[in-house]
Amino acid sequence: MSVKAVWPQGSMALLTQLEADSISHTSKGELYDLYRNCSLAVLNSGNLTDNSQELLENYQSFEIDVVRNERGLKIELINPPSTALVDGEIIATLQRHLYAVLRDIVQINIYQDSVHKFITQNQDSENFTVNKQQLITNGIFHILRNAGVLHASDEPSIAVCWGGHSIPQDEYDYAYKVGVEMGLRKINICTGCGPGIMEAPMKGSLMGHILQEANECRRIGLTEPSIIAAEPPNSMVSELVILPDIEKRLEAFVRLGHVLVVFPGGPGTAEELLYILGIKLCSENRYNPIPLILTGNAKSAPYFEALDSFLKSIFGSEISRYYTIVIDDPVKVATLVKEGLQNSYEHRSLIHDSYCYNWALTIPPELQTPFEVTHESMAALDLHKDQAPWKLAANLRRAFSGIVTGNVKEYGIKQVQEKGPFVLDGDPDIICSMDKLMRDFIKQGRILLSQRKYKPCYVFGKSGNTPQGTADSNDCQSPGEGLTKGKSMASPCKGKTHRSRTNKSTS
Repeated sequence: MSVKAVWPQGSMALLTQLEADSISHTSKGELYDLYRNCSLAVLNSGNLTDNSQELLENYQSFEIDVVRNERGLKIELINPPSTALVDGEIIATLQRHLYAVLRDIVQINIYQDSVHKFITQNQDSENFTVNKQQLITNGIFHILRNAGVLHASDEPSIAVCWGGHSIPQDEYDYAYKVGVEMGLRKINICTGCGPGIMEAPMKGSLMGHILQEANECRRIGLTEPSIIAAEPPNSMVSELVILPDIEKRLEAFVRLGHVLVVFPGGPGTAEELLYILGIKLCSENRYNPIPLILTGNAKSAPYFEALDSFLKSIFGSEISRYYTIVIDDPVKVATLVKEGLQNSYEHRSLIHDSYCYNWALTIPPELQTPFEVTHESMAALDLHKDQAPWKLAANLRRAFSGIVTGNVKEYGIKQVQEKGPFVLDGDPDIICSMDKLMRDFIKQGRILLSQRKYKPCYVFGKSGNTPQGTADSNDCQSPGEGLTKGKSMASPCKGKTHRSRTNKSTS
């Protein structure tokens, strides 16, 4: 048995007895399994995997204990992965990430307890005007502030980069070049902290900052407990934050970041794209600039053509006003990001909103409330066009989130193994478009890192039959035939109506 010890620094060097017991192996605290699994994922940083179940099974002998003593707090690692050690010592960056796990797991517990207590104490009060949405947004702020990633004095400088973990080398190289160009302009990077596209822009930005002899290159990684084992932090992450769930992770991205850049990816990238489009489609956000850039190298052009066609077939051709597609031009991407940061600075200065946290952004409950992925919840998703565009985007986001869960998250993999694939049903043209997009992802190898043949965790249609063959684009609705033109839709937050096809926002 191998035992290694690390000593947390700063505020996490001290925990209350209750906090320490909740994550202690010795005390078998309620948070222990969560803390152990997240710590194991961090120690597996740099190793390519996207199957959380396999990772946990491969290290069943790993344990972690929190020991309170006269010097404060000691973390004991029992049988840690050998790749986490050099000359018998835990690598320094991994030690820092271990402290981040300790900090955020404790903070998540405090956040959840505080929200429950606040609601319980005030729900019967006539003066209780705070809604659950506000509590969620404030809770995310507390977690980010506690992690030290909110810099009040900094002007907008963070580009959030989304994209796949399973990508070819040429797409990685392109994302790296984009990162270099952004680094040369002293733009900081925030990603989902895993491999692939989540690593390449960070590495490139670091090089760009070095070439400019800049003092600091921020490389922020945002993750959540159910995905961190499938996407361990890459070696470039300098600031790691663990949010309670995928919805709060997505909200943290859009409130912390100032510009969004989407590279090629799979179902997870589709989920992220639909999330931000759902927000941009809300009329309350028409004047809130959220620049959205889709980019890749020349070889990835068909990927963006398929994604663009998918979105237009469902929402209509005017959906393209909400994003800009740039192919094979890193300099142009970096220039657009720089312009977007300036627009964000001017807008937030005008309305006196924080530079480091987008409080003014309206996020409807359908995009904020955690979606519990089960066979029943997936089958019940409303994938029809007789609803507001933002709400359809929210339901499609949940559908792709369920596919991600069934592909790489431990509890999702177990559900599919026990009950079979999830069933998704809705309007035929929507289902056809989703089927075609997923077939494109599978054909392009964008689902799993491993080379084994992918077995879908989903089927389309009530019949529950896995589609055979390749979907023909002619079978789907043509671009532009989206939601009924001019149809009056309910605003998500204020009960107003607006016309889905006349929104003049181009941000």
